[in-house]
Amino acid sequence: MTFTPTLTFYVARGFLGATLVMLAALTGLVALFDFIELLRRAASRPDVGFDIPATIAALRLPFVSLQILPFAVLLGGIVAFWRLTRSSELIVARAAGVSAWGFLTGPASVAVLLGILATTAISPLSSMMLARAERMDQTFLRTGGGMTALAGGRLWLRQGDREIEPNGVAIVTGRPAMARPTDPRDGLRRFELQGVTVWRLSEGDRALARIEAPRAWLEGGRWVIEDAVTFGADRQPAAPTRIELPTELTPSRIEESFASPETLGFWSLPGFIAVLEEAGFSAVRHRIQFQSLLSLPVLALAMALLAAGFSMRHNRRGGVAQMLAGGVAAGFALFVVDRVSNEFGEAGSLPVLLAAWAPTVAGLLLALALLLHLEDG
Repeated sequence: MTFTPTLTFYVARGFLGATLVMLAALTGLVALFDFIELLRRAASRPDVGFDIPATIAALRLPFVSLQILPFAVLLGGIVAFWRLTRSSELIVARAAGVSAWGFLTGPASVAVLLGILATTAISPLSSMMLARAERMDQTFLRTGGGMTALAGGRLWLRQGDREIEPNGVAIVTGRPAMARPTDPRDGLRRFELQGVTVWRLSEGDRALARIEAPRAWLEGGRWVIEDAVTFGADRQPAAPTRIELPTELTPSRIEESFASPETLGFWSLPGFIAVLEEAGFSAVRHRIQFQSLLSLPVLALAMALLAAGFSMRHNRRGGVAQMLAGGVAAGFALFVVDRVSNEFGEAGSLPVLLAAWAPTVAGLLLALALLLHLEDG
């Protein structure tokens, strides 16, 4: 295999430019539809202006680009390699003794580097901005409670509190204790919090009371708060007592309503997974997200090689449109299979590693087989 640095850099530069242009175009298109949907939802809220949907859509841009990156690599690669083929530059390179493996070194390296950059740098930025976008969405565009977050080892829960006011709100926070089984025969669990604080708020988020207690647990549709000290509007503590606070939350609902794994960056996921498992929750979704981020550079490489395999055929052999369409279809199918595999993994039907890595490895092997057939077959 002949390696020519100048040609490698030239092909890599064209591949990178086409990929970035395609990434910007696709991200802008998806963001436009997202913005239109946000405007539609905001239309029913007179107190929400144009700036709120625009801010939410802007905050989601890094997340959208992260999701679209593999497909952008595929389409950008198809455009870049098709241009080189149409101008006969690849034919000249092959006539000079440079094989496909030689000039694909640059694009393959660019694809891997883009995947690494997305995983290690864009993912933390995307998660931070997406978390803020979801908080704004919850505050301005959604109705109802149930918003949860886990930060600093403490669980935060928001629910309705009609006992203190018809449209009152209660915010419960504490450190999750182990969700222990209460009946091994039916799998029921008692979910406990330690170091509990409950803020009881009015509809306008005005503080009405605060409750401090060493622990609380969910039992039969209510929070049972033991040795609770209530601080009223005068900030004077009442005598410790047992308080029962009605709730619609259940251990399963709390588990399902955790912040989505996408709101956690690559570097934050391992620690968050440890916190979830220590609290007795399932961390399958977060493990799949972590493995998917790990596999992103390999998926980008597979898409780049697929693009090369489907677009380096010379025009005189015919069927260019069919080849390009085949490349788009193959890449899209791989992208869809990857998403579906993740869904099966989250449902527990597939092991985490298999769900996250099988489509990526299969796509890479398919791309290598296609290139071997075209180059050496």
